[in-house]
Amino acid sequence: MKKPAHAKYRRILLKLSGEALGGETGNGINPDAIHDIATQIVEVRALGVEVVIVVGGGNIFRGLAGSEKGIERATADYMGMLATVINALALQDALEKMGVATRVQSAITMTQIAESFIRRRAVRHLEKGRVVIFAAGTGNPYFSTDTAAALRANEIGAEVLLKATKVDGIYDSDPKKNPKAVRFAQITFQDALQKRLKVMDAAAFALCQDNKMPIIVFDLFKEHNIKRVVMGEKVGTLVTG
Repeated sequence: MKKPAHAKYRRILLKLSGEALGGETGNGINPDAIHDIATQIVEVRALGVEVVIVVGGGNIFRGLAGSEKGIERATADYMGMLATVINALALQDALEKMGVATRVQSAITMTQIAESFIRRRAVRHLEKGRVVIFAAGTGNPYFSTDTAAALRANEIGAEVLLKATKVDGIYDSDPKKNPKAVRFAQITFQDALQKRLKVMDAAAFALCQDNKMPIIVFDLFKEHNIKRVVMGEKVGTLVTG
């Protein structure tokens, strides 16, 4: 698919936290929150942009939190991966009700409800205009869905990784605790490391840095923000080489 003349990117990877699907509380599945997210994705698809999504599972179960409460770490991480599959199916349902063909590909084999992750098949889905949702992280314990997003973005040839959050970019300190916190419009990978800014976990960040994959951190909960990012507006914080 050729890049639309009015969009800056041809193929994007959108990283959604599980909490985003939980609405204001960040817990469970909130149909209104999922509908709002799906509406933004449909808006971007209407521009002709190819969309891939990696979704977290923290609204249902977080592996690290489970291990801290006594569950064996690998087992807890697998439980977290299953939570991401639930979220992926919920988002798929919302998108298809809006007329957008969507495929879920899971890093853990579960043929009754999702395709197994196959890179070439995922790319083919994109070329046919379908949205692809990657579930179950990387399929391995000890790796976050941030790392899965960085990995999949590079595998499928995305031009940018969009990390959707509850804040409007990256700050030099926590804006909730420091009212004088300064937001960066753009920052290099190196500066982000030196300033110890928590953009993504270390493995995900290193993967993006090594492969020159730009990251845009932005506020998902402002209406039309995904579209604004795709159109090239100065939204959020751009992390680049």
